[in-house]
Amino acid sequence: MNPVDVSGLLQQMRAMSAQAQSVLRTPAATPAPTGTTSDFGAVLKQSLQGVNETQQHARGLAAQFERGDPNADIGTVMVALQKADLSFRAVNEVRNKLVEAYRDVMNMQV
Repeated sequence: MNPVDVSGLLQQMRAMSAQAQSVLRTPAATPAPTGTTSDFGAVLKQSLQGVNETQQHARGLAAQFERGDPNADIGTVMVALQKADLSFRAVNEVRNKLVEAYRDVMNMQV
């Protein structure tokens, strides 16, 4: 098994954090570039596909580890499983918020 490179993981986490912060700092009113879709349904579908791919990748790594594949170390498997779990939880929370917003709109008196 390969030892887990903690410093490498920390460096990746810092880079991802910096990237997330830069995305948060960009203005929300920026128009969508030409040729791209800003359709909410398409964005939601793309997000769900990404979560599905993450889960399939994690399951594949776990299966490789269970079969005793020397290329699949426990650190990589655990990180992939945690990413899949976190992405599923995020999608679930978005769904809950959408349902809550829908109920609020339906309960409004006109």
